[in-house]
Amino acid sequence: MLDLIIRNGEVVLADGPKKIEIGIKDGKITVIAEEITEASADILDASGQYVLPGMVDTHVHISEPGRTEWEGFETGSKALAAGGTTSYVEMPLNALPATTNKAALDLKLEAAKTQNYVDYAFYGGLVSGNIDDLEELDKAGVLAFKAFLSSVGRDIPGDFESVDDFTLYKGMKKLAELDQILCLHAENSDITSKLEAEFIREGKVSAMDYPDARPVFTEVEAVQRALLFAKETGCRLHIVHISTSEAVQEILKARAEGLDVTVESCPHYFAMSAEDVEEIGAYAKCQPPIRKKAEHDKLWEELLNGNIDWLTSDHSPCTQNLKTEANNFFEAWGGISGAQNNVDLMFDLAVKQRGLPIERFVELIATTPAKRFNLTNKGEIAIAKDADIIFLDPDESYTVTRENLYYKNKHSAYEGRKIGCRVTKTILRGNVVFDLEKGIIGEPKGELLTK
Repeated sequence: MLDLIIRNGEVVLADGPKKIEIGIKDGKITVIAEEITEASADILDASGQYVLPGMVDTHVHISEPGRTEWEGFETGSKALAAGGTTSYVEMPLNALPATTNKAALDLKLEAAKTQNYVDYAFYGGLVSGNIDDLEELDKAGVLAFKAFLSSVGRDIPGDFESVDDFTLYKGMKKLAELDQILCLHAENSDITSKLEAEFIREGKVSAMDYPDARPVFTEVEAVQRALLFAKETGCRLHIVHISTSEAVQEILKARAEGLDVTVESCPHYFAMSAEDVEEIGAYAKCQPPIRKKAEHDKLWEELLNGNIDWLTSDHSPCTQNLKTEANNFFEAWGGISGAQNNVDLMFDLAVKQRGLPIERFVELIATTPAKRFNLTNKGEIAIAKDADIIFLDPDESYTVTRENLYYKNKHSAYEGRKIGCRVTKTILRGNVVFDLEKGIIGEPKGELLTK
């Protein structure tokens, strides 16, 4: 007997949506057929909805331990589940201490093991002085490593730090030996830090000034430098949250020359331009900045042309006072709470409004990141894969309100925004963990994913 059959939905496979049924046993997809005749303990009706693989979000900041008041594993994973994410990879910041050695990773593992409503994995960090820790982190199972070419941290003991060029070079050589991926935040630290200070001195501190203080070329230069280092060291490279078309084109050129490099972007770079941020305020502040309309439109072209490999939330929450009590836009905390509005927002914007094929959408949110991070049981609806499945109603419009957010700090750049579709059910390894009418269901069932 099967544990579960999903019927009457449009199931999105690699070659497009099909009116077929899915049979699930022991957390795995065991049958895909036009009609399943086997008996089942439970049946879910997906009439009028798309049935998709759950999102694999490879860029999430959970601030536990150390800054758990910003976001914890319980609240963060509930938000992910409600938004249609079934597995995520947690960044080595903004927790304290940052995950740059085995002792810090152990703190994360202990805090996470009974609180996650979806499956989870961890990054290790590359910072100045920790090259000797990389191998131990790798052996402990981190899926990838993260480094910052931009300024980061708050001069607090244990906080994450940006990487100097020598450490970047030596670290990439070591990670190449370990066959690990290095994920990079690419902005020129020296120029952006000094430009921001100059803008503040001159009183140019508005939301429209902010992207001018972190101009396009500072992202492009950092990407070029990272690509050069990757060519020299043989390190596999992934560039996170790219915001500019020119940077995407540099990555494509390097890939055409044989470099092993991928690129992600995030829903907020497509949902908003700097002109929108001017109205929304600091809830929409992030790094790299959301670009002005002309650059925003160019990035859309890159996505629609298939030049961006996948999408992530870069969920980077904080307490509300860090957004609202700053003296100006430049001093507000830079990070967007976005984990709950990846699937619905981008389906609306890309598939419904711009005609992106739905099978390409699935690649962007699930299949490609799962393959890149070697999550062999995740990322697609196929026989023997984990039954990580979501229902999405393409006609269920709703308005984002604080009341329907699961974040510890219930603020969002999307508050008040109408989204033209909605995730109605999230299934993790055959277990319903979120239902639109019932909310979060049951106890945390998330499992640790390792290399």
